[in-house]
Amino acid sequence: MVTPIEIGLLVLVLVLVFGAYRIVQAVKPLIVNAVVGLIVLALAGWVGYGVVITPIVVLLVAFGGVPAAILVIVLAYLDVAFEPAMLLLPV
Repeated sequence: MVTPIEIGLLVLVLVLVFGAYRIVQAVKPLIVNAVVGLIVLALAGWVGYGVVITPIVVLLVAFGGVPAAILVIVLAYLDVAFEPAMLLLPV
């Protein structure tokens, strides 16, 4: 026989599972934007226009995607904002 406590726990677990699903669906585009933007920043660093990766840069790229990554690179190159990555060349 099923008790009211078991039914309540089942309802609670279902609510938590559906809530977690909704949260993952909401965060998924931000994660994709952040990964693609960081790849763009890494490619720019490989070419020679690198930017120091900070939590602010990751947050901007997560919300703005590739256009934000390009903006961060341009602003770092022009010394307006963000730090350009230092190239360590042998002396």
